[in-house]
Amino acid sequence: MTAGLLRRLLAEALGTGLLVTVVVGSGIAAQRLSPEDIGLQLLQNSITTVFGLTVLILVLGPVSGAHLNPVVSLADWVLGRRAGTGLPGREVAPYVAAQVVGGLAGAVLANAMFDVPTTAATTVRTGAPLWLGEVVATAGLLLVILALVRSGRGAAVAPAVGAYIGAAYWFTSSTSFANPAVTVGRTVSDTFAGIAPASAPMFVLAQLVGAALGVGLARTLYPDVALAAGDVVVPSTLPSQNEVRDA
Repeated sequence: MTAGLLRRLLAEALGTGLLVTVVVGSGIAAQRLSPEDIGLQLLQNSITTVFGLTVLILVLGPVSGAHLNPVVSLADWVLGRRAGTGLPGREVAPYVAAQVVGGLAGAVLANAMFDVPTTAATTVRTGAPLWLGEVVATAGLLLVILALVRSGRGAAVAPAVGAYIGAAYWFTSSTSFANPAVTVGRTVSDTFAGIAPASAPMFVLAQLVGAALGVGLARTLYPDVALAAGDVVVPSTLPSQNEVRDA
């Protein structure tokens, strides 16, 4: 494993972990600040997530692309494998592993900061309406990313993704997890943002279905979208190890 790949995996683990910390931590804070108003709790949680996700993409995008989400990494690989762009197949599993480990660590960190035990969540989130919400949330997320990258508006990806997820908190029945690593991370925090472990597999399945739908829509609307797979979510601009040595 090269130093460059290790650096990118660290960025993916750190970014996904901090994203879960933002989601879970702001959920705990909202629950304590507005204990009688669930709508206000969701507003506080969603606004914090919008800003946190946007900042993480801007900071870590130049290192790893700031996928921070297994379905984004999978979509990048699927789109780019024939065009010779995007994430190489051999790096998909390490990316996903780093994201999942980071997500779990992020939840543990949020729990620790608010003195909450790290235990299995008890909030049951199940049923066809919620699963449909995850399909819609994830499909929309992939379409937003791929459309902006393909149309040469990569600079808008960070704020657009943050804005989309913030909006999807409200217009989807599931409050828009749209991320398998974040879903797994949220299973170990029995708080406002938690999801019971038994509910997670169907959420992840719905997210995978949504990702496939999003990729299909992007390919239909932008037939040559695969050529831009190397720029998902943000083009990596750090020099390689060889370039640093030769400088």
